[in-house]
Amino acid sequence: MWMLLIVTALNWIAWFPFLLFDTDWMGREVYGGNSDATASATAKKLYNDGVRAGALGLMLNAIVLGFMSLGVEWVGRKMGGAKRLWGVVNFILAICLAMTVLVTKQAENHRRDHGGAKTGPPGNVTAGALTLFAVLGIPQAITFSIPFALASIFSSNSGAGQGLSLGVLNLAIVVPQMVVSVGGGPFDEIFGGGNIPAFVLGAIAAAVSGILALTVLPSPPPDAPAFKTGAMGFH
Repeated sequence: MWMLLIVTALNWIAWFPFLLFDTDWMGREVYGGNSDATASATAKKLYNDGVRAGALGLMLNAIVLGFMSLGVEWVGRKMGGAKRLWGVVNFILAICLAMTVLVTKQAENHRRDHGGAKTGPPGNVTAGALTLFAVLGIPQAITFSIPFALASIFSSNSGAGQGLSLGVLNLAIVVPQMVVSVGGGPFDEIFGGGNIPAFVLGAIAAAVSGILALTVLPSPPPDAPAFKTGAMGFH
């Protein structure tokens, strides 16, 4: 159970920077806008356009998440179990978070080459950013289900109550959220501001979480596969 808590905590350290600052990233880094009170009207408009594009990305994310949730059981069986599935999608999460650096650099290069473009990023950059939002729905669907199923299995095998185990698992979610909420801004400032430093840290945490899930996290016993449990998901 302890290893499950560690993997879950690392997983959510990876998730929360993007969940908290995804639309701000679209407005600032991708669209080159600024929401500060002293910013120009053009900069504020670009920021608002970016936030709206981010909202579209969140809609795409929710659609993919919904369809992926319907196929979690089938995909898990094809991949050899819940543990392996969770480990693999953590690497998908790590790659997507790392790709935010590439999208940001492409947007910055476009603005530099066009003398500080005031019309937002080109279509391919926007499409790349929205694709990241959509693809992230895949690991998010797994994150909202598999850890809770594993917690129920491990608690049942050890004789502990499922309610208590799920409550403890929630601590491995909310504590990283508080840490990221309080420390995310100062951490970004150390590296010059923006949202990318926290996203890169999230990519590293996701990769470590994936490695631990595949190598150290105990496998569910054969007579209690995760996809046969009635474990609740995250809300």
